Formats: sequence, C-alpha cells, structure tokens
Amino acid sequence: MKNFLKRMTFVLLDVFLISLTLYLAFITKHGTNELPSFEIGEWLVIFLSLASISILVNYLTGLYRNLWQYASINELLNVLLAGFLTELFFFIAMTAIGYKISYSVHFLILIFNTVFLGVSRLGYRMARRVSKLNLDIVDDEFERVLIIGAGDAGAMVIRELRRHYEMKLDPVALIDDDEAKHDCKIMGVRVYGGRDKIRQVVKELDIDMIIFALPSAPKQVQTEILDICKNTKCKLKILPGVYEIINDSVSVQQLRDVQIEDLLGRDPIDLDVDNICGYIKDAVVLVTGGGGSIGSELCRQIARFNPKKLLILDIYENNAYDLQQELYWQYPDLDQEVLIGSVRDRARMEAIFDEYRPSTVFHAAAHKHVPLMEHSPMEAIKNNVFGTLNVAECADKYGSKRFVLISTDKAVNPTNIMGASKRLAEMVIQGMNRGSKTQFVAVRFGNVLGSNGSVIPLFKKQIAEGGPVTITHPKITRFFMTIPEAVQLVLEAGSMAKGGEIFVLDMGKPVKIVDLAKDLIRLSGLEPGVDIAIKYTGLRPGEKLYEELMMAEEGLRSTSHRKIFIGRLSEVDIVELKKDLEKLKFVLTGPKDSLIDYIKQLVPTYSEPAEEIVATLDENH
Repeated sequence: MKNFLKRMTFVLLDVFLISLTLYLAFITKHGTNELPSFEIGEWLVIFLSLASISILVNYLTGLYRNLWQYASINELLNVLLAGFLTELFFFIAMTAIGYKISYSVHFLILIFNTVFLGVSRLGYRMARRVSKLNLDIVDDEFERVLIIGAGDAGAMVIRELRRHYEMKLDPVALIDDDEAKHDCKIMGVRVYGGRDKIRQVVKELDIDMIIFALPSAPKQVQTEILDICKNTKCKLKILPGVYEIINDSVSVQQLRDVQIEDLLGRDPIDLDVDNICGYIKDAVVLVTGGGGSIGSELCRQIARFNPKKLLILDIYENNAYDLQQELYWQYPDLDQEVLIGSVRDRARMEAIFDEYRPSTVFHAAAHKHVPLMEHSPMEAIKNNVFGTLNVAECADKYGSKRFVLISTDKAVNPTNIMGASKRLAEMVIQGMNRGSKTQFVAVRFGNVLGSNGSVIPLFKKQIAEGGPVTITHPKITRFFMTIPEAVQLVLEAGSMAKGGEIFVLDMGKPVKIVDLAKDLIRLSGLEPGVDIAIKYTGLRPGEKLYEELMMAEEGLRSTSHRKIFIGRLSEVDIVELKKDLEKLKFVLTGPKDSLIDYIKQLVPTYSEPAEEIVATLDENH
C-alpha cells in the first residue's frame, strides 16, 4: 500500500509536469498570440496522448520503482531514456493522427520533459554524480554480490563497489525486511525481498558473496540474519559498526570477514561513564597481568578515562612492550609505565606499591589453562593463590582504595585445580575485605572469545590445515562473551564496589562448542563433515561438560546494571585462612596427591570429575 501511494504520487506529479511541458513548449515557440488553431478537443487529444505515453514509458523504464533518495548515474540514464522515448512515441502518434506540430515544438517537449523528470527525481544527486559517471560494465571475473540492507549503508556499499572496479565485485541484489522497499531499486540494484528470500536469491542469481550492511540493527536481528547467511556457502563480509558510516565514510577497506563474535548476538554494553570516571580519572591504576588478553584490554579501556598514571605489570615483557607501543600511538598524552615482575615476588610487589601507591588495582595475572594446570597444580597455587595474596596484602598495606580480582566461572563447584585456585583467590579477597579500608571485590565471568587459550584460534588453525577440528565431547557447552564486553563490565562492576562482593556477569545462553566449530567452518566457506571433519577426543583432565556461574549457597541479586549481579557475601575469616595458606606452602613441596587432598579441605565444593563412560563416537558425529 505504501509503495502504491508513492508511485501514484509520482504519476500525478508527471501529469502536472506534462501539462507544464506542453504549455512551455508551445509558448516558447509561438508566443501567446500565435498558437496553432487546434480545437479544444484536439488540444485534449494532444495532452492525453503525451501524458499517457509519458506515464507508460516512465513505468517501463523503472522510474516509478526506484528509491530516489539513493538516485545515481543509473537513475539519470533512465531519466534520459524515458524523455527520449516519450518524445519519439509522441512524434509517431501525432504524425499518425495527422496533427501538424512543428519540429521545434517536438524538440522543446523533449527538452522540457527530460529536465522536469530529472529535477523531480534526481535533484541535487544528479548534479553531484554527472561528473562521476561510471559505466556499469562487469566481466566474467566479477563476483556476484548480495547486499543485506537497503538503507544508507547498503547504498554506500553499492557506490563504493562501483568506484573500486579493481575489487571485481558486482552488486546484483539487495535484501531488506522493510516491505516498503521490496521490488524497488537502489542505484539500479533491485530489492528482492526480506530475509526469507536470501537462500532463493543466492541460488537463482548465483551469488558468490554476501555483504552484511545493517550496522545499526539490533544484535539479535543481526544474528538471526547471519544465521541464514552462514548456511549459503557464500563468502560473508560485514560493516563493523554504524559509527563508520557517519558522513558517508564507508569504504571498501572497512569491509571485513564475518567473525564468530558476530554470530553470538551479544548486545553492546551501556556504560555508566560518570561512575567509571569517578574512580579512574586522575587516579593511579595498576593492572597486573597487563600484557595478557584481558589485562591488555583493561589497559586500553582504562586509558580512555584519563587516569593520572597507568601501571602495566607483567612477567612477560614482549606482550607488555607491544601494548606500551600501541598505547603510545593511540593515547600520546597518557602517562603509562610498564613494570616487569611476578606477582609471586613479594619484595617486588612491595617496591611497586611503595613507589607508586596505586589507588585502584585490577588483578588479572593468573594461570588459566585448565589441562596444563592439572599437570602442574603447584604452579596454579603459587600464581593464583599466593600471587593474589601478595598483591592484596600490598593493596591493603599501602592504602589502595579498590582491588578488583578477575575471576572465572570455573571457580564455581570446581572440578579442576585451576578453578579451585581461583576460588581460593576469591576467598582471600573476601577475607581481606573484613577490617580493611580497601574495597576488595571479585568479578566472575566465563570464556572470552579470542583470549589466550581460547578454542577459536585452535579451530581456525585446524580449519586452515584442512582439519579435522577436534572437540572433547559433542555435548560440551560454554558461556562466551567478547573481550571488550567482559572488560567493560569489569570496569562497571568496579564502580559498584562496596567491598566483599563477587560480581557475576550475565554471559547469556551457553553455546555448544560443536555448534561454534561448525559456524567457524561455514564462515570459512566450507561444509562441516564434508570439507572439514569433526573429531571427538574425550574430556580432558578436570574438564566439565558445562560451566556454572554461581554456587547454590551464594544466591544472586541484581544491580543497577542489567548484566551485572552480586552473589551473597561469604563469611571468610582471613586469620584462619592465612593459617591454612601457611600450611599450604609446605604441602606444595610434597606429592601432588597430598596437595589435591588438602585443596579439597580448603575448598569444600572442589571435587575431581567422576569417570565418565563415553561411547565411541564417529569422527563425523
């Protein structure tokens, strides 16, 4: 209905402009006193003939189907063609009827009609584009492109692809859920329908590549449409974000491959900038493990809030150096300092806190790889427990206002030494909070895509090598979020700290690892189980089929942020805990089994996973 009203508006406008065209053509040639001596009926025949021919030609050349806010060279050519054909058929009709109209009047009708069509359709777009005329010539080497999104971004993508013929990409179709745009054209490219038409269009038009140009659409909508696209076997490209199309700034360089993160459908985080600024701006901030995947992103985002000084502490100098150079480039006015040292080294921690007196500490330094820590449990305890104790005691001693421990969902009912060590670290900060002026809190979340030890880099490597992709179990699930999302929530949670809380981040729905692997295979343009095999290898030591975010006894309550929750405060006696940790130091020097038994005493919820009998699975299960 909406399309019909638009088209009828143009038809009525054309009828008016045709009458104006006739009037101006005869007046220009003959003046008001020397008009041809046609009868009223003959004048009516002349007008109706020209009007009907014009409307028919305009319809056949697509002038009533184009979306003129995106008018370009193709639309200009259509206008010229329509003006010429209208006059040609009108000349033939008048000659056949026997009406004598001078050639100069016919010429003036051609000129006036074409100008009025152009002005009414193209307007300023015609003036901008005339000097940039590009003929749409496409050879057999061009890849056929379907663009998802018939809005501003989609129009800009079409224009950019036609400017850059060296990319050999030919936009041949558009898809948009807006029914008002269906069967319309943007720069000569037809909108074939909504998302339900994607598979049909891909098949019928032999599409090679799909470009996703809906940067401002809700994440859930993006995910639903990408789920359809990923099963078409087409190459997938995407525009990163709506901020990149402001002021017509889209370029082909901004198109990137669709990432697994795009398929998760995670909504952007709404940050309370004022609260975060309140404890970071003009403050000395220390990030331990600052060169790691989480720590480095913490540093990047902290730099945005203008700290007085940013201290990047890490034992591995290469990552810390790379981050330092990146921050020099992006934030030239940032006062930053890289400190090389281990959180295990109490003397080094004392020296750092004594010299710099950080007011806020983000403790991200930890051993996190579950299978490796199962083989080296002593190292997990030294780093994750005693390293945390060292930094926490220094924060208390030297007057830090806030201490934020980066924890993990694996600390909930842990079945591995890494999770148990992180639960002990949580107990340390909960115990330290009692009687301290420092606000000690922990933030617990699940797996982050792209972090060190993530399955994504491994899957990508296996796919690049031709497979198989290895998965421990067909039913294994994990919670996932992106690194920037996790860090933003950590910063937000830090602003809510009162002391002793364990903040739990909303990780959304758990994701089956096998589905994640299949998505990655499809995003590579391959078919799971056909081009790339999937092999199940069995659960690794200490590995769960699923992760939990809270222990049952902790409870859960909401905060002012919809994605952050707080567990009920646990009563931890730091004096007794420190006595237990002193004994733990001696147990560390003994056999591994003794260490595991003692950890079970300290963390009652820790239990090694029971032996699971897993049936032999076909590699392509």
